[in-house]
Amino acid sequence: MKKVLTTVAGALTAAVFVGGAWAETLTIGTRVPTHAVDPHFSNSPPDLLIGMHFFDHLIFFDERQQLKPGLATSWKPIDDTTWELKLRKGVKFHDGSPFTADDALFTVSRAGKVEGSSSSPLRFFTAGGKKMVKVDDYTIHVKTNGTYVLTPQDLAVFAIVSKKHGEGASLGDYSSGKAVVGTGPYKLVDWASRDHVNMVANPNYWGGKMQWDKVTFKAMTSDPSRVAALLNGDVDLIDFVPTADIGALRKNSKFTLHESPSNRVIFFELDQGRDQSTMVKTNDGKPYWPNPLRDWRVRKAISMAINRDAIVGRVMEGLAIKANQLLPDGFFGIIPDLPHEKFDLEGAKKLMKTAGYGDGFQLTLTGPNDRYVNDAKIVEAVAQMLTRLGLKTSVRTFPRSVYFSRARKLEYSFSLKGYGSDSGEVGTSLINVIGCWNAEKRFGRSNAGRYCNPRFDIPLDTALQTLDDKKREKIFQDITRIAMEDVAIIPLHYQKNVWASKKGLHYVGRTDEFTLSRFVTKK
Repeated sequence: MKKVLTTVAGALTAAVFVGGAWAETLTIGTRVPTHAVDPHFSNSPPDLLIGMHFFDHLIFFDERQQLKPGLATSWKPIDDTTWELKLRKGVKFHDGSPFTADDALFTVSRAGKVEGSSSSPLRFFTAGGKKMVKVDDYTIHVKTNGTYVLTPQDLAVFAIVSKKHGEGASLGDYSSGKAVVGTGPYKLVDWASRDHVNMVANPNYWGGKMQWDKVTFKAMTSDPSRVAALLNGDVDLIDFVPTADIGALRKNSKFTLHESPSNRVIFFELDQGRDQSTMVKTNDGKPYWPNPLRDWRVRKAISMAINRDAIVGRVMEGLAIKANQLLPDGFFGIIPDLPHEKFDLEGAKKLMKTAGYGDGFQLTLTGPNDRYVNDAKIVEAVAQMLTRLGLKTSVRTFPRSVYFSRARKLEYSFSLKGYGSDSGEVGTSLINVIGCWNAEKRFGRSNAGRYCNPRFDIPLDTALQTLDDKKREKIFQDITRIAMEDVAIIPLHYQKNVWASKKGLHYVGRTDEFTLSRFVTKK
């Protein structure tokens, strides 16, 4: 297999050598490595963004996560339980075969069948019993069990693969490149897990010619190494620029920074589902019963004791926006005038005393140390703040692979999390982060704290069946207010996404944190 890959890589590389000089090449240093090139293996942003180079989606999200035509040119509800999509004609896969409705239907049939996958983006679509029906080669109907307004957003999450090349294809067939035959702007040359992805432009892409004939993504998990690679000229652009390097890069005329607000809220999740929580103990180290985090007053006091301005200004060095809900300004469904939690340590102490916890308790704060910007530093800073509240705090941080595995097993009591809305509106965040955990409805998938409030969930169900945007937005706002007043989670800040490039390049920063080479241009 290695010999075959080498031959293919050589042929494709030779294709971009024109007139005795190398054609346009772009090299990107990325913080988070790619784990798979099968576009349905994982729902992690690094894997999704790499897949978007090779495979198109029926509907695209633009840089602010507004819906735009992709392989579908239009979509509309034709009755309460049916959406109609018109497909783009004349689109070819990399091998020249035509894209039709059969490829879309085959793609959906892959749901739940991807080898080794536990988080396929196809599950966004198949949740709730949605079905795709072929009307003709360029028309499909999406059937839902009841009215479901987020159907277009669900359709935008997953990539369309070739039925011809995907039938019977294994994860290994995608990893080797054999099955990576999409309609996207680039073709795969070679991929090495956690190391690099090489690709060349698709000359017959329906969306037009790409500026970059050859693109390489290099995985550089070390922040200093990634910055050094940019400074040394080894890469043209890097993502997730460390906050400590922003000032120097901003002053250096050889480089340009590209910023964008993020859809990702950083928050603390509290164990509210158990009467006794693993990492909450009495002051003498015994298991605490009942779990104090189930008391609204305790949650509120903890939130009041966190100085978010200090986190934004000192820990994040200004590269964050103080958060008071699940999404920042500009997203559908947020509350524009929702007050921020005021830092009030003395008020927090009084509330703890009123709740019967004036002497505090032991609390272990947990978080990843390689997933979010300055994640471990955030956990440490908040632990110090809660010590001033009277809690006896300790900190435990882990690499992401360990941290999130343990989080899924509900091992934590007070844990740092981040969540970015895939849909471009607050509904997805409300479903996954705040909704009562329900495997059948697929609510609460990111709710490891097991917060559950019928006053929230019942109207959320109604909102998801409300096609009228104004009415749906009002429900989203009402239940967001319920969740924030109940301290369902403790929001800290929204990240700012920052890229750095060589002077002369421009990148349109995205709220979803994706680095898509097609939007890196020369000024």
